[in-house]
Amino acid sequence: MPPSQLILGEYSRTLDERHRLSIPSEMAELLVADDGLCVLAKQRPGALSLWSRTRWGNQIDAAVEIVNCKLATHRLENRIPQLQEFGRLLSTRHSEVSLAGRSRLVIPESFRGFLGVEPGGDVVLVGASVCIELWNPAQWLQYQHEKMDNFDTLLDLLVS
Repeated sequence: MPPSQLILGEYSRTLDERHRLSIPSEMAELLVADDGLCVLAKQRPGALSLWSRTRWGNQIDAAVEIVNCKLATHRLENRIPQLQEFGRLLSTRHSEVSLAGRSRLVIPESFRGFLGVEPGGDVVLVGASVCIELWNPAQWLQYQHEKMDNFDTLLDLLVS
């Protein structure tokens, strides 16, 4: 995805009985590589995010490389519990997924409880500029209530 192209929009979708979700094609085409693969990540309780493999890989690979360098130079000797926590979370945080025909995403079993939406339930899809977020509607409403007042400040920060 070109860095100048923001992914925007808000859509309501229903999770079907097979835990499939239809992603709007105008959003999906900004993320999916020619092989149909992208990355699904646990964002926060009640929210998942869908990323292009390239953007996700660049972001995670850079962070892992820094941690590996610190580990190799013994700079994390006193941080073993934090290193273990990082490893646990990194190991379970993301998964490569494919968007099948009609841009349908199957939510992997290990992500379903984190999203907290049962089959037949609604999911809110939100364009988050660089990824697509999948929200439990109650969590999305709560997030908007907490953050909407900060919009003007955030806009000023990003455009200045």
